[in-house]
Amino acid sequence: MASGVFDILHPGHIFFLEEAKKLGDELVVVVARDSTARKLKHQPIMNEEIRLRMVSSLKPVDRAVLGHEDDIFKTVEEIRPDIIVLGYDQVFDENYIIQECRKRGLNVRVVRMPKFSGSDLNGTRKIIGKIIAAYAFQKEIEQQEKEVAKK
Repeated sequence: MASGVFDILHPGHIFFLEEAKKLGDELVVVVARDSTARKLKHQPIMNEEIRLRMVSSLKPVDRAVLGHEDDIFKTVEEIRPDIIVLGYDQVFDENYIIQECRKRGLNVRVVRMPKFSGSDLNGTRKIIGKIIAAYAFQKEIEQQEKEVAKK
């Protein structure tokens, strides 16, 4: 089982899911609810239904589900994974997850994936920053063209 927001899909997400898939027979991905994303990371750009559909269509993913808003461990109890895979930047503590799962009668292994370094576009915020910079550059060019046309 892997989880995340998956707001703007990027190479880091693909790396994470491909590596998670290698750890078991089936990869179930929990897509964070919009409210959970806001609490843990940021206001999502894509809504949860779109993000769920996009993640569901990815090759390494066997099944994708929306997480629970109030208790992440409800989803874990429903899926009953052998392994929970965490991204390098996820705020969850491995030992806490193991302890909470044991309280619920689940024996899970928790694996934290390393950061993907194969691209400078390995994070949603980095992609947004690049889009903003490209937009600003384009606006600057358009302004220069307007000034030249006036002359």
